Amino acid sequence: MKAAAVRQLLQRIQSVVARDTGRPLSLAGEAELEALLRDTDDRSRPLLLEQDFLHQEVTILLADLRGFTAIAAGHPAETVIRMLNPCLIKMSEIIYRHQGSIDKFMGDSIMVLFGAPVSRADDVQRAIVCAVEMQQAMSALNLVHRDEGLPELYMGIGINTGDVLAGTLGSEHYSEYTVIGDEVNLASRIEAFSLRGQVLISQNTYERCKDFVEAGPPMDIHVKGKPQPVSLREVLAIPPLHLKVPRQEIRRSHRVEVKLPFRYQMIDAGIVLPESFNGVIRDIGYQGVLIEVDHPLPLYSELKLDFDLPLVDYPVKETYAKVVSRKHDRERYRFGVEFTSVGAEANMKIQLFVQLLIFTDLN
Repeated sequence: MKAAAVRQLLQRIQSVVARDTGRPLSLAGEAELEALLRDTDDRSRPLLLEQDFLHQEVTILLADLRGFTAIAAGHPAETVIRMLNPCLIKMSEIIYRHQGSIDKFMGDSIMVLFGAPVSRADDVQRAIVCAVEMQQAMSALNLVHRDEGLPELYMGIGINTGDVLAGTLGSEHYSEYTVIGDEVNLASRIEAFSLRGQVLISQNTYERCKDFVEAGPPMDIHVKGKPQPVSLREVLAIPPLHLKVPRQEIRRSHRVEVKLPFRYQMIDAGIVLPESFNGVIRDIGYQGVLIEVDHPLPLYSELKLDFDLPLVDYPVKETYAKVVSRKHDRERYRFGVEFTSVGAEANMKIQLFVQLLIFTDLN
């Protein structure tokens, strides 16, 4: 039996076990079952060919660890694995519990399908619950990281629902079950727009679960390849299950007014562009800054920031952020910016800087 067929069948078995027992097979049990499946005569289960691709509605969940590349660059490989592996294991357990199918791991990203290869009436609801529980699990993991002196990890999640082609790509030498189509690309774009700790869903997904979730107001964004803006919503809670996305608490912090010069570079498709620009930071908090610049910036664009913290004598370098709001100003452009990746030492210095300014204001 080919690797892709084994993985597809194993996921189906995991779904049945999880549904009937309330929990998936252990990792050891899954490995043993996978070995048995690989010994099965693959002639009894023909490989799905390209012409067997089927149209079906699928809910696609894409999750990505924010700023993990920067964390990996600044820590030994052993530490990186020590952070990444428990995270992916925990996410996999949650996904299997909600009968999602892991399409693939892509480094620090996960693509999950609800509705393929097995379609259920509550695919959208299970995908939403899965995403919220994944964010809650990330908060719990970060408590462990703080105790162990490790950097905190944050995940952005994007969800989209739509019609795709589902089937197996490849040959007898290598093949994998997957889904193809514009809705998959849109899910990827939505995930790219999500901030750390956030769950963003498309309008298609929202229409299928609006009586089940509490969501924020629609946000219109411009997506590459789409002539019209795409409407997204942020999932805040699932009232029937008393579940809440913990992101609101994560983002709270004091904000203080400052006038700090800074330099920034734009990021395009994960690449830091060489040209740099000057600006001024007008207020600062633990998770972000209000910047004032001479040029307009696209909403949700990504930036690399460099600035100095004078009270603590610390240069903040290699800090990554995303533009999340526009502020109206007659003379210059002002934007709310949220950090997406900050080194552990820089994060500590930013918090100390903010606290010192608050103390100074109080006295």
